[in-house]
Amino acid sequence: MLNSPNYPLTTPDELIIASRESALAMWQAEHIAERLRGLYPGMRVTILGMTTQGDRILDSPLSKIGGKGLFVKELETAMTEGRAHIAVHSIKDVPMNLPEGFQLAAIGEREDPRDAFVSSTYASLDTLPAGARVGTSSLRRECQLRARYPQLSIEPLRGNVQTRLRKLDAGQYDAIILAAAGLKRLGLNARIREELSPEQSLPAVGQGALGIECLAGRDDLLALLAPLNHDGTADCVRAERAMSRTLGGSCQVPLGAYAQIADGVLSLRGFVAEIDGSRIISGSVAGPSQDAERLGCQLADQLLAQGAGAILEALSV
Repeated sequence: MLNSPNYPLTTPDELIIASRESALAMWQAEHIAERLRGLYPGMRVTILGMTTQGDRILDSPLSKIGGKGLFVKELETAMTEGRAHIAVHSIKDVPMNLPEGFQLAAIGEREDPRDAFVSSTYASLDTLPAGARVGTSSLRRECQLRARYPQLSIEPLRGNVQTRLRKLDAGQYDAIILAAAGLKRLGLNARIREELSPEQSLPAVGQGALGIECLAGRDDLLALLAPLNHDGTADCVRAERAMSRTLGGSCQVPLGAYAQIADGVLSLRGFVAEIDGSRIISGSVAGPSQDAERLGCQLADQLLAQGAGAILEALSV
């Protein structure tokens, strides 16, 4: 699906990108728009900004209101209705199974995939006192924090990057955990007090990577977008998403997966956990990068063999 297609390229006069209207989403859409303008100078590229249901409902955790798919449905509707040709997403917000009639046309080169510790007072997670309030929107982050730092108070945090930072600055939290990629893309590197290693906090599936979605069957768009696909990132994301898909991954499931490639070998780590961090089942696999999806499924099977199925079944009740 993500390999460079051999279709004749006909550059359209105009290409419309659907995007959420948050500052980070618009940065991502404009980044892709600039890449396309550079590739196709005669093509007019515009952005259709939209507010999604996930942006409107901010008083409940994502795991309670339908998951991250709420950030992409309106953009998909815009493509179906012909108001936009493509949509740009953070891959970590894209459901593991796309709705029928849609496809990921390209995956861009990954930014920093790590989680970031942000605080106005404390320098790192290790310096937080007992009872400190740490905000996060992610069950994945929550379970890892609870396992490593049971003395902390982990509290829900919703909103875009700026909203979360405002809540921190207003004193609602002692620290918050955000994706490093989003902060760096918005030029907010100075807000990062500590970049958490994958050993401290294994990233979300696809974290730091951008995905471009279009309608299925649009071979013309596949050809147009092929130069934006980064093969190494795409292989890593395919492996991570295959693991999560096999396990039924969603916002309701505390899991993480992170793949890296060195000398053609893809190494994939992953875990499934109890939300309270009392049990974390983890594993790793490695193999040729061209076998990315097989490796993802292999790791999922490994975790299931260790008992992940019982955790997943309890979460679905």
